[in-house]
Amino acid sequence: MNKTKISWCDYTWNPITGCSAISEGCENCYAKKISKRFGWKWGEPVRHGDRLKEPRKLKKPAKIFVCSMSDLFHEKIHNEWINQVIDVIEKNPQHTFIILTKRPERMKRYFCGVQLPENVWIGVTVENQKRADERIPILMEIPAKVRFVSCEPLLEEINLNLCDG
Repeated sequence: MNKTKISWCDYTWNPITGCSAISEGCENCYAKKISKRFGWKWGEPVRHGDRLKEPRKLKKPAKIFVCSMSDLFHEKIHNEWINQVIDVIEKNPQHTFIILTKRPERMKRYFCGVQLPENVWIGVTVENQKRADERIPILMEIPAKVRFVSCEPLLEEINLNLCDG
């Protein structure tokens, strides 16, 4: 777990790393650039079981960005791995866990019929109008206490007014 300068969280927690491109915004992926800089393998998601215990080591409640170096709902991440992450979240209600995805369809399927822990914020990344139009409606179908949209990398102007046709 790493302390971070990201303004909307206190820590990043990466029990899984690695991802692959799914849309236009992935051309500017910071996680891929960081991986290359440190000589880490990029592409196939990798589970780091030793990192699952990290959140409980924090003394004070914190906002934790889950899988900043991956996408928890990547198609090659096993449900069992996701289950282990959600189990840690449930066992650490003092923290707020922030999950961001470009794959809301899988997120929706995973959480179908499941009560999301109250300490989870879920969001989608949108980089252009096409992705906003695709991903935000799916996000809105997932029952969560807090849902959010991250507009990055912003490749064009996006109209987020859901009342417009």
